[in-house]
Amino acid sequence: MINNKHESAALRQPFPTEGAFPAGADILHNPILNQGTAFSEEERDLLKLRGLLPPRVLTQELQAERALRNFRKKANDLEKYIFLISLEDRNEALFYRVVMDNLMEMMPIIYTPTVGLACQEYGNIFRRPRGLYISANDRGRVAEILENWPYTDVRVIVITDGERILGLGDLGAQGMGIPVGKLSLYTACAGIDPATTLPVMLDVGTNNEAMRDNPFYIGLPQSRLRGEAYDALVDEFMTAVAHRFPQAVVQFEDFSNHNAFRLLQKYRHHYRTFNDDIQGTAGVALAGLFSALRLTGGTLAEQQLLFLGAGEAGIGIADLVVSAMMQEGLTAEAARQRCWFVDSRGLVAAGRGDLAVHKLPYAHDHTPLTTFLEAVEALQPTAIIGVSGMPKMFTQPVVEAMARLNERPIIFALSNPTSRSECTAVEAYTWTDGRAIFASGSPFDPVELNGQTYVPGQGNNSYIFPGVGLGIVATGARHVTDEMFLAAAQTLAGLVTPDDLAIGLIYPSLKRIREVSAHIATAVAEVAYKQGLAAVPRPENLLAVVQTQMYQPTYRNYAHELAAAR
Repeated sequence: MINNKHESAALRQPFPTEGAFPAGADILHNPILNQGTAFSEEERDLLKLRGLLPPRVLTQELQAERALRNFRKKANDLEKYIFLISLEDRNEALFYRVVMDNLMEMMPIIYTPTVGLACQEYGNIFRRPRGLYISANDRGRVAEILENWPYTDVRVIVITDGERILGLGDLGAQGMGIPVGKLSLYTACAGIDPATTLPVMLDVGTNNEAMRDNPFYIGLPQSRLRGEAYDALVDEFMTAVAHRFPQAVVQFEDFSNHNAFRLLQKYRHHYRTFNDDIQGTAGVALAGLFSALRLTGGTLAEQQLLFLGAGEAGIGIADLVVSAMMQEGLTAEAARQRCWFVDSRGLVAAGRGDLAVHKLPYAHDHTPLTTFLEAVEALQPTAIIGVSGMPKMFTQPVVEAMARLNERPIIFALSNPTSRSECTAVEAYTWTDGRAIFASGSPFDPVELNGQTYVPGQGNNSYIFPGVGLGIVATGARHVTDEMFLAAAQTLAGLVTPDDLAIGLIYPSLKRIREVSAHIATAVAEVAYKQGLAAVPRPENLLAVVQTQMYQPTYRNYAHELAAAR
């Protein structure tokens, strides 16, 4: 198993006895090694830092307090994002100390919803590159580019081609903010050592003309690569990763529908890979349904689900729901009959001639319906799940219809960022007189209604993918399977307490996210062992071993390490 304390990456190795280790300005400019004013008097002499720092030695706690004060002084969320990314570029341990100690405050900044705005402005706010950029011009030399990455022990890679960033569409190379943000959550939420992570932008151009015309755009100002040339570049990348970083799991993120499904099917049985938009979203939504059923009663197999949006997220959720319904005794066909979709052209029904392949299993016999409200009235769902990227589509008539049809209507408005949510928490609770079981993709504030406080759940993938990744890393599992995401969903739902449910919260508090991730990682690891995919022997206490692997953002004692090396 990986040791996430110091041995997991080259720069965390013990000091050599003779001066091959960075010192002086080099160590201050390396965010993995830098500790700023916290370097002790002895370390300043040993590492040739004397005079390069102000004379007073400060603890990490004081540094974190100062950083938090400066963060809170920023005028808006984008400025806060820039401040945090700059801190990460200077001092990773301090960055994660601040984030992990204030996760509820920091997550909306380092990820949704602020990361969407950051991606839109990425070229304008660009300071320092993070990760690797592999462009359409690099065909034939991808392996050479991977060799340029200075760390050999990479365990988690997040890659995007920027074509479908959240609900914002094609942002091209400026979508790099997504892999950077996702990997920050891998560390903050699940303790994946940041020195073992790698964000990758596959820059194949953009069809966003406004982006291409922006003189500060950081990517190739050309139309998107398509067809065989695109596939050849992705193939070259996957082959090169398997050679250069054989222990890495590759997470595909924010690819368009026409690439996401086929790339997942193409690679999932050959590499250690998954698609978070399909499988991670499915896991968190299914967990929310399991929790909601503790409030409504009944089984999953008895539910009628209506999805708004038939892309990666919607189909991924439905596929995992079908697997869970099959565990409850339904056939695959009977389970699919309980999942209905409305896309931009109306109800996904048999006989429509414009359906993509991934929609066909859910194209059931029904008369044509044009609007989502018509579908709600006709199908009488127990739950509506918004994954369309289209804001305000859960209108007052839609929500009121759900309240008329169900004592406790399940309303999941999961599109990101907040500006794309199908409805707000206030709308869901107000239009149902507080009876809705609500979850959203981005955070909403608690709602006061009729003397009661409702705390909306955030069905964010950060509940799922960090723990899944940790389980894969801990076991070295050769593949990532749907059964792992089903186990993750069941585990997440099981961690919701009666007190959570009492205030309408169908996910655990984010304050518990590292505990949640450890349990999910353990459940994923159990599946890996059961399916014969693990590369390391099973320990006696799997949860305890997983917990010991989780990175903590504490400073190193360089003086002790140097003394030991001698």
